[in-house]
Amino acid sequence: MHFDVLFNNLPAFTVGGLVFGAIYALIALGYTMVYGVLQLINFAHSEVFMYGTFAVAWVFVLLHGTDSVSWSLGRAIPLLLVALVAAMAMSAGIALLLERVAYRPLMKKNAPKLIALISAIGASFALSEAMGLRDRFAGWFGLEDNLSDYVAKARDVYSNPVTIQPHDLFSVGNYSVTDVDLVVIGAALLMMVALDTFVRRTRFGRGIRAVAQDPESAALMGVNSTRVVQVTFLVGGLMAGAAATLYMLKIGSTRQNAGFLLGVKAFTAAVLGGIGNLRGALLGGLVLGVAESYGSAVFGSQWKDVVSFVLLVLILLVRPSGLLGEALGKARA
Repeated sequence: MHFDVLFNNLPAFTVGGLVFGAIYALIALGYTMVYGVLQLINFAHSEVFMYGTFAVAWVFVLLHGTDSVSWSLGRAIPLLLVALVAAMAMSAGIALLLERVAYRPLMKKNAPKLIALISAIGASFALSEAMGLRDRFAGWFGLEDNLSDYVAKARDVYSNPVTIQPHDLFSVGNYSVTDVDLVVIGAALLMMVALDTFVRRTRFGRGIRAVAQDPESAALMGVNSTRVVQVTFLVGGLMAGAAATLYMLKIGSTRQNAGFLLGVKAFTAAVLGGIGNLRGALLGGLVLGVAESYGSAVFGSQWKDVVSFVLLVLILLVRPSGLLGEALGKARA
């Protein structure tokens, strides 16, 4: 164990952990929203995020081209804003497709929750494989040449042609905080505040909380549960698209199975903070990000994922409801 590495570079590991934790938190919001309303784990949410990452890269290819360049964050902001809109639209569209195809028919038939869970897992694999076979789909329509920039080497790592170079802004101890660090953490906090306000203050938000708390009573009061579920999936998809944009800003590359590990970690963050609790998802994501960053410093980077899941087990043993156990339906207006 290397505690001296951690203590000597504590600010660096803390900020790095917060950056990745912010991305986990945004993805975790999708798990929390769906669980809060349906009491189901949407395991296909990781693919909702993955499609958003490809939308970001494709926007840069479409508007910039395939030439590899290195830009400052300021120069890339216009393209990033377009990519953010595209990623949120893509992820929201995939999330609504999931709700329509994989969940709604089962809910109408009052299928057991286990069946819905299996449907979500099947949808996850189907979406992942569809992205991995996008070159075949283009070939069926004779578009493989026209779309070669988007479908070539479909199962390989797909990199953004524009690399965003971070610039130092100020120092914390021996670590220089960059503009990319601040944008990722700040954007995640802003999105979280916006979502929390939406759920607590808007008409649809009140509907979401009503269905989460008591679906039968909400229906008797005239709440359209189908519409509420649609909005829930839509909002979760929008958050996943925002997370995808921040992920591509920080990492810059993706692939057809990129959502798997990040999805598992985001689910861990949701459970850690208290599944069904929006603020818990944010707290869980930040705690998880910092914990795995510290763990990689002490035990080595190869133990990073192990630390995450050991932390989850310990929290559930001590506090099964998570750090913040208040459910979505009990959120105060």
